[in-house]
Amino acid sequence: MRNSLFPIDSMNRVVFLKNIITNKQIKIGDYSYYDDPVDPLGFEKNVLYLFDFIGDNLVIGKFCQIASSVKFIMNGANHVIGLSTYPFNFIGAQIEHPISNKKDTVIGNDVWIGYNATIMPGVKIGDGAIIGTNALVTKDVEPYTIVGGNPAQVIRKRFDDETISKLLDLQWWDWSVEKIRENANVLISGNISNLIE
Repeated sequence: MRNSLFPIDSMNRVVFLKNIITNKQIKIGDYSYYDDPVDPLGFEKNVLYLFDFIGDNLVIGKFCQIASSVKFIMNGANHVIGLSTYPFNFIGAQIEHPISNKKDTVIGNDVWIGYNATIMPGVKIGDGAIIGTNALVTKDVEPYTIVGGNPAQVIRKRFDDETISKLLDLQWWDWSVEKIRENANVLISGNISNLIE
């Protein structure tokens, strides 16, 4: 199943990303999907300013859910802010590219990114986080935290700290598919006690 293009045959607007990505700077975990009613195979168009000479990567974990029109702005969009912001290499000036050491953009496992959200360069989004529709994420998001707005602000944590710690220890996304299928109803129940049992 993880090697199929569409998770649901009758719904060709949702694709498993790992099976369509061609850019080596985009790394996708198993079962992460993209939903787009217009161009589900065109996910890479949403990863903007990803240039090989910068050397940054977009890393998306397993079991992520990404809505249409989500944008990932990569480090190639950055300009040096000095006396001028113009990229003088465009006119043949030999300058060092000071943004080449920027961090990768990393999306954890089981992250839900809502419609038209924008993720800025070098941001890290923790496991289990939810990014609201139209959010502009400019800084890191803690695991199992819901953020929204422009710029994105914390709305609330999904669980108490003890539950979050247990979920991060369990790392259910690394279980076998068979074990996940067996525990799917418990995973969506929100009851950590049942899952630990």
